[in-house]
Amino acid sequence: MKLIQKISSKQAVIGVLGLGYVGIPLALATVANGFRVIGFDIVESRVKELNDGISMIKHIPSAAIKDMRENGFEATTDFSRAAECDALIICVPTPLNEYREPDLSYVVATVESVAPYLREEQLLSLESTTWPGTTKEILLPIVEKSGLKVGANFYLVYSPEREDPGNENFNTRNIPKVVGGHTSECLSAGAALYGALVDTVVPVSSTQTAEMVKLLENIHRSINIGLVNEMKVVADAMGLDIFEVIDAAKTKPFGFTAYYPGPGIGGHCIPIDPFYLTWKAREYGLHTRFIELAGEINASMPQYVVDKTVRALNEAGKSLKSSKVLALGIAYKSNVDDMRESPSVFVMELLREWGADVHYSDPHVPVFPEMREHSFDLSSVDLSPEVVASYDAVILLTAHNAFDYEMIQKNARLIVDTRGKFRGSENVICA
Repeated sequence: MKLIQKISSKQAVIGVLGLGYVGIPLALATVANGFRVIGFDIVESRVKELNDGISMIKHIPSAAIKDMRENGFEATTDFSRAAECDALIICVPTPLNEYREPDLSYVVATVESVAPYLREEQLLSLESTTWPGTTKEILLPIVEKSGLKVGANFYLVYSPEREDPGNENFNTRNIPKVVGGHTSECLSAGAALYGALVDTVVPVSSTQTAEMVKLLENIHRSINIGLVNEMKVVADAMGLDIFEVIDAAKTKPFGFTAYYPGPGIGGHCIPIDPFYLTWKAREYGLHTRFIELAGEINASMPQYVVDKTVRALNEAGKSLKSSKVLALGIAYKSNVDDMRESPSVFVMELLREWGADVHYSDPHVPVFPEMREHSFDLSSVDLSPEVVASYDAVILLTAHNAFDYEMIQKNARLIVDTRGKFRGSENVICA
């Protein structure tokens, strides 16, 4: 197969479609393995910044982007250049619409943008999370409409992304890569491509299987986080410390994996991916009750945090209305700037609806970004003893390492702690 030969000799040109939290790490790993990479995006400002060696992602330094540029990467908005690529990897968002149904518009638009420039001995890989059957039912017809024969002279695969922003132990290179092909020839081509980029390739029997793998991974996490969030509510009602319970339980060397509660769930995967399967299951007359219950519990946690804040302020002789409240950490997870589906934002919105004067502090998010469904005209507050003491309540939502927890605990009038960082301290309410 000519394509595999080009990959093996590092002569293949790799195209990355979508230059965000998944596409950029993938491009970095691909260039690091000796390949020339063309990155595609529809956002002109993003393309310009990357070509200028500027990173838009906080945990990826600009020095890494500059190095990538010097070693064979360029970004473009010109999708006709897909014809130059031997492999095209799609890394675009797959959100839910207002009815919590899959929105594949970004995927479809991307494939249709490159479809006129597809050619023989080319590979197309979808990495965006989606429902089982997407690659076969959506991408395959678009590709074959151009006259190419998938499995004979063109190769189609699905390989779910497994990025974990900010994780210092795992990166694109050492995270095993699941790959499913439309045919055995497609799988061989996909395994050759990813085998040149990562340490371990895990081949599966079909694109549908690979799509289901990704959903299982994230549904597993959603359900377990939902379970521990429910356990937190029960433990709190009983006057028990859920974090002490988890710490003791995880000493069991088998049969238990520690998950930790919080103000909800965030990121592009866990709050969204399970609903791809619930939507698809309805096509088969099935109702995924377990998955949907976990989603309901996790979605209810921001309200639980606000209710705890209301009660805590009431005990202090204040109402939430007109109280000055500081949200500590608004990224969806610790030590990153990723705001996608962050539960902190839902907490802030509920506080605002109740009439609170809401502010936030997050060293990774200096200015509240433009978001599709949320709007705050705010900048991050710099913390000092005087600033912390000026708030009626401080709510810890995301436990960044950069926070001075001792200073905050010493100066805050009231702390509502959703992450267990202030356990055992006075003036602290666990939520």
